[in-house]
Amino acid sequence: MTTTLLPRHPIGTSDLAASALSLGSWHTFDRMDFADAVDLVRYALDRGLNLFDVGVYGLPGQPPVFTDVLWGAVMRAVGVPRDAYLASVKLWIEGFDARGFTPQLENAFLRTGLDHADLVILGDLRRDDVRLEDLVGDLAALTEAGLIRAWGVNNWSASTIHALRRIAAERGVPGPQIAQLKYSLARRSIPDGAPFAELFDSGLSMQSSDVLEGGILAGRTSPDREIGRDPGAIREAIVATVPAVTELAEKLGATPAQLAIAFTLSHPANATTLVGATKLAQVRQNIEALDLLERVGADELRSLVEPFWVDRGIVDPEGP
Repeated sequence: MTTTLLPRHPIGTSDLAASALSLGSWHTFDRMDFADAVDLVRYALDRGLNLFDVGVYGLPGQPPVFTDVLWGAVMRAVGVPRDAYLASVKLWIEGFDARGFTPQLENAFLRTGLDHADLVILGDLRRDDVRLEDLVGDLAALTEAGLIRAWGVNNWSASTIHALRRIAAERGVPGPQIAQLKYSLARRSIPDGAPFAELFDSGLSMQSSDVLEGGILAGRTSPDREIGRDPGAIREAIVATVPAVTELAEKLGATPAQLAIAFTLSHPANATTLVGATKLAQVRQNIEALDLLERVGADELRSLVEPFWVDRGIVDPEGP
């Protein structure tokens, strides 16, 4: 069992270093008893976890969502100093307008109690009427104002990230430091493909996300809540791999979730793996995935899970 603190890895060329595991807030804190959530976060912090991903996830016309508000209350109840953790805030391109991201950021601060974001992650790029130059300029201004420290993108294509970095370099301002990508035993085509390898070689970091496919790769093949998108329409094929994933995990003396998480930790560009947890036991087991990786070794682990790569030849490595 791992007893040392989680290792930390640099986020791009920024001055930030993230723990190998990070905690997400989507569909988590709003499903927990408050005291249990405080215990969970306190335990994670004690084990060296320092990066928390939060966002305003409510959609127009849908019931309000308060998971980010609850996260802020949890952090205050834990009493952790602000400089002892990193807050990663999601910003949505759908809400970007002439005022830039400032209104979204102010709303996030109002709801969470934060006064700055260490990292902001731009959500999926679903608009074609937004100039990349405007995004880079606005984020540079927020950085200059001390409201954010670094930024990255969520599931953007390799060519668009190249363009963002080129614009930032031309202007002498910070570009994206990290790409949050779906990465799992089943979904490897983009993070393991050539277009992103070039970006990683140039210093971009990765944050692995959706690593359990909404719990499916942990053995919960019929999720009872909303889970992430299904690029390539491969979810049924992923479900079909679960018995073999479970069998391999048992042979390795691990749980399927630990196997799935350990795999993401084996990617050399992965600064941190984003996981959701609603039980303290889940956090404890997730941290033990580091033991599995150390015991089996990255090369051997990646070889053993090769048969579970479902999106090969189906999803374009360039990204969405």
